[in-house]
Amino acid sequence: MMLEGKVVVVSGVGPSLGRSIALRSAAAGADVVLAARSTDYLEVVAKDIAALGRQALVVTADITDAESAAALVESSVDAFGHVDALVNNAFSIPSMKDLAHTDESVIRRGLELSLFGTLRLSQLFTPALADSTGSIVMINSAVIRHSQPKYGSYKIAKASLLAMSQTLASELGPQGVRVNTVAPGYIWGATLQGYFAHMAEKYGTTSEQIYQQTAAATDLRRLPEPDEIADAVVFLASPLARAITGQCLDVNCGEYHH
Repeated sequence: MMLEGKVVVVSGVGPSLGRSIALRSAAAGADVVLAARSTDYLEVVAKDIAALGRQALVVTADITDAESAAALVESSVDAFGHVDALVNNAFSIPSMKDLAHTDESVIRRGLELSLFGTLRLSQLFTPALADSTGSIVMINSAVIRHSQPKYGSYKIAKASLLAMSQTLASELGPQGVRVNTVAPGYIWGATLQGYFAHMAEKYGTTSEQIYQQTAAATDLRRLPEPDEIADAVVFLASPLARAITGQCLDVNCGEYHH
């Protein structure tokens, strides 16, 4: 029960990693605030959390909107009286064009969510996290470890998020607030499974063959599942990581070394 008695706020909760972070936090003893722009799926996750014997608060929130983000903070504190961890998990599908053919508006949209929206939410939750000597965990991406073609706009957004996270760690450390980052590579969840199925049909092969080819680039010869990445998030949010701040933990089965 690494998070027993704690309250964890998870932004951008969806059917893959966000859900796993929420459920693994609850399994570790936390009550969870579930935030996303649409609450339909959040109600399903809330029932799963209740089945684990923990409380869940569902909040409709758009972190790119200042009023919406502020309402999320107010609702979280009003409901539970304290907040111990904020997991910035909000995500948008990146543009898959080379930078020469990427409109700057696309890059701006990525920065608005990954950088400015995440910074805004972190700023708003700082007083509550300082009161609880809590922590912030940023969900980043293995894109910061490579410069493959067509990932440029996404890398700009995520590299900015990492730089901001490291600076926040230095600035908030004197208040007792830790700031760390988790950088997943491939995540073997519903989204990637659907993509592999699509690619298999397109190229006349099988999802298993695509999986094996992709996993061959990792040391462990497999792709991490959402719960395995969520476990790293829970660890960084917990007192077991009380002396860790300003760090980026790659969870990729050894695809990249850092």
